[in-house]
This record gives sequence, structure tokens and C-alpha cells, in this order.
Amino acid sequence: MHSTRDAGVAGFMLVTTAVLCAAAGAGIGALFGAPLALAIVGVFIGFGLGFRLVYTRFRDL
Repeated sequence: MHSTRDAGVAGFMLVTTAVLCAAAGAGIGALFGAPLALAIVGVFIGFGLGFRLVYTRFRDL
């Protein structure tokens, strides 16, 4: 039986990765004058990267 803690960690990793990528996108977008557009792109990239990280971390469960 797997603990619910694993699910919590997986969700936290996913959301944190998306938020960090959105912040990076907004920061890069601020340099080019389009922070909102690149923040949205960062969210999508972050969710993709987050799913990859969660899969890699919890693959053996």
C-alpha cells in the first residue's frame, strides 16, 4: 500500500514546477515587453516538465 504522502509530493512537484516556469517566463517576457504571454507559455512548459519529473520520480510505484 502506498501512502497518500506520495500523492501530495507528486502534486506539489507538479504545481511548483509550473509556477517556477511561469515566473521564469514572466521574467524573460519582461525583458521583451510581453510578460503575460511568456508567463502563459511558461505554465504550459512547466506542466509538461512537471509531469516528466513526477513520472521520473514515482516511476517505480
